[in-house]
Amino acid sequence: MEQPKNPLHGIPLKIVLTELVEHYGWESLASQIAINSFKNEPSISSSLKFLRKNLWAREKVEQLYISTFKANSPI
Repeated sequence: MEQPKNPLHGIPLKIVLTELVEHYGWESLASQIAINSFKNEPSISSSLKFLRKNLWAREKVEQLYISTFKANSPI
């Protein structure tokens, strides 16, 4: 299915999370989005498991990614 207006189309969740961690760090990310897997012994693996099971958390992460990296790019 084509999703030309979706700024996350073709970007895997692992890349989204990795880039946010590289940009903000775990501590800052946890302060912006209150998720335990960001606060207590954070890892990409445990965070991905949580985000895949909890749509509300995934949506917050995706919105932060869009506002951080895609806000000024043409859609």
